[in-house]
Amino acid sequence: MTAAAPLRPRVLLTVGDPNGIGPEVAVKAAAALTDEPDLAPVVVGDHEVVEPHAVRAGLRIRHTDGSAEPRSGVLDLLPVAALPPGEFLPGTVSAEAGAATVAYLAAAVDAAARGRGRAIVACPHSETAVNAAGIPFDGYPGLLAELSGVTRDRVFLMLVGGGLRIVHATLHERLGDALDRLTPDLVEAAARAAADFLAAAGVLAPRIGVCGINPHAGEGGLFGDDDERVTAPAVAALRRDGIDATGPLGADLLLGPDRRDGFDAFVAMYHDQGHIPVKLLAGRTAAALSIGAGLAFSSVGHGAAFDIAGRGVADPEAVLRAVRLVGGVRAPQPVEVS
Repeated sequence: MTAAAPLRPRVLLTVGDPNGIGPEVAVKAAAALTDEPDLAPVVVGDHEVVEPHAVRAGLRIRHTDGSAEPRSGVLDLLPVAALPPGEFLPGTVSAEAGAATVAYLAAAVDAAARGRGRAIVACPHSETAVNAAGIPFDGYPGLLAELSGVTRDRVFLMLVGGGLRIVHATLHERLGDALDRLTPDLVEAAARAAADFLAAAGVLAPRIGVCGINPHAGEGGLFGDDDERVTAPAVAALRRDGIDATGPLGADLLLGPDRRDGFDAFVAMYHDQGHIPVKLLAGRTAAALSIGAGLAFSSVGHGAAFDIAGRGVADPEAVLRAVRLVGGVRAPQPVEVS
């Protein structure tokens, strides 16, 4: 008798803010994938938060540490008792829900570290709620770095959607602070994280486009010397190490329809430079990857939508895209920059 193949670690799907649409879209996505064993996720969250959505979807909840074999009609749940009784209040922004959001992710990272998950997908969070809990938080990349023991400036957000993959050298911070923090080392690390992720996803010899900081990438110093000091040295270092990097070029040129098809990913210097093109092309279906932490991690590109939480009308499409995005990715190693 042939022995059964060992179970492949599964995708771990955290519910995000329990009072937003996260629990609903997590269960809807799990229901849509229940008959796809290689992608069917293990949901991570409070039992009481997930249960009403599972009942509505006609799924039976089974508790697991992540090691259970997927089964049709069953919602596998890694239970995390994080939300205090009486605080499950859909549509409400609260510190208690913010703390629970972090607890769910911490449980998923711990499970992945123990071999119980090959990738993590996080449903929408509320930065306001998490910070109200006294937890400094500017998005999943920084929190993931802390939980994984990786330096914060080696974990980056990559938005995927509309035919674009854009990694952000800086993210949620005052624009002046972001520009002051840009260095050749930081830009180089962001590009290397993108190249490593693409290699893990099966893209051989990826081409990386690097956006300029200033209009026209400084126009030879006419609009400032930031690109001569920061982005150009980073591109030169990448090319010396055999990474096919191009730039710096003005973002409007590099991301335009006549140029962008020649690249596998782009490096944006600050939040809006990368978010605007992806959101214009992909809207709420964009997926957000955190890369550089040594595990495959994705979240959705939209918010917790408290205004429709608990009404049963939330669309799980972005969660499904995120699960499919990381479901076949071999987790890359943390980024090292010499």
